[in-house]
Amino acid sequence: MQITKDTIIGDILDADFDAAPYFLEIGMHCLGCPASRSETIEQACAVHGTNADELVAKLNAHFAAK
Repeated sequence: MQITKDTIIGDILDADFDAAPYFLEIGMHCLGCPASRSETIEQACAVHGTNADELVAKLNAHFAAK
């Protein structure tokens, strides 16, 4: 799976729930909320004041290692 800032969080978690800690470590503790699952990485990072590019890089490294 290739992650971009436009990738939907729910799609990432559906593909591999082991990616959840990457969201939790930046303060996204609302992963079970339907609204958060439909957000893009970029939208969620804007709300949580974090760098979307850094999260995308970590997630792509995670999926590359699978």
